[in-house]
Amino acid sequence: MATEDGPLLVPDPEGLDRGVDRTIEAWERWSASCTYDGPFRDEVRRSALLLKQLIFAPTGAIAAAATTSLPESRTTAKNWDYRYSWIRDTAFSLTALFQLGVREETHASITWLLSLLREEGEGPGVLHTLAGGRPGADVTCYDVPGWRGSSPVVTGNRATDQLQLGVYGDLFSTVQVYVDHGNVLDAPTGRLLTSIADRAADDWRRRDAGMWELEDDRHYTTSKLGCWVALTHAAHLADLGQIDGDAGRWRHEAEAIREWVGTEGWSENLGAYEFHPGSDELDASILLHAISGFDRGERMIRTLDALEEKLGAGPHLYRYSGMRSEEETFLACSFWMVAARALCGQVERAQELMEQLLAQAPNDVGVLAEMLDPTTGAHAGNLPQALSHLALVNAALTIHSVRTGEVEPVS
Repeated sequence: MATEDGPLLVPDPEGLDRGVDRTIEAWERWSASCTYDGPFRDEVRRSALLLKQLIFAPTGAIAAAATTSLPESRTTAKNWDYRYSWIRDTAFSLTALFQLGVREETHASITWLLSLLREEGEGPGVLHTLAGGRPGADVTCYDVPGWRGSSPVVTGNRATDQLQLGVYGDLFSTVQVYVDHGNVLDAPTGRLLTSIADRAADDWRRRDAGMWELEDDRHYTTSKLGCWVALTHAAHLADLGQIDGDAGRWRHEAEAIREWVGTEGWSENLGAYEFHPGSDELDASILLHAISGFDRGERMIRTLDALEEKLGAGPHLYRYSGMRSEEETFLACSFWMVAARALCGQVERAQELMEQLLAQAPNDVGVLAEMLDPTTGAHAGNLPQALSHLALVNAALTIHSVRTGEVEPVS
């Protein structure tokens, strides 16, 4: 280390070696706390390490990615700032880390999330700063060359003020996993969750920006299903005595959502659940609702086949119809397909697909970006991307759970 016109500190080589040794020992000790010993163990442990590195230790917030402005597209300006914490990613992270036997980080993350909700006293926000609070929707663009000359370089994220109904499901999925692992909610948190469940029971009929944070508010099928997840879990929590509220009403609204999706969200022309009613388009986020348990039967299997036919590129998937010409394949969707196939009774097909995806990993250190160019294998978008690693972990855990009989797939 040195400063201009200052002395040069030459560190002791043996001291440096001891510091490196301590770092290696610390990471090895943490890795040993991950109890998973199923298929794809090395890849799961590597992803767990990367997820650990995305946790902001002072608060427990989980960053969506460690970077900003790495481009998602070669043809369209799609440079975003992902250095924030999404409730969606927190939900997926806690689900995965609990199953891997990690306890300290999961408790810190849910404590942080619930404290934010209590402070805001409103419905759950889409994303927050790592220190807490909503960042505002202002985005600053800098006219400077970014990665490989791409521009603009941006700070901020416009999605913060969007209505995304799926957040309701993400929040209640997080809480249910926490409670189902033997933890207990405090009374103020229970009252807050009751009010949020009531809001989900009202809001599911509204248009929203969807999971993909789109500019046009519509009746997106998977947004409705996010509310179905929330209301189903809320009723379960009420049955356990963890929250108060009208569980009967929540179940009634959940059934109304099921009926809506069965009629308005299904396209016989596509042979699949469609993006939104009348769109005649596909959305790969429907895979999350094979995973959630909404549908693992004939209609979902037909939807999986349609997604592979229309949105597939080898073992990979684009996010939704029209993205093939704008951006690269979305890695989380590809791994969601693995889990969905396994849960729909096609575990051998899921295993084969998982092997293909891992064989095409973009680098030799196991770091996954948001997207991948299916023709070159090059990464695209911000990295390490929590959602990609979470989807990988969930895919491996799902295959293991189905093979060991912990989860019964549809036959």
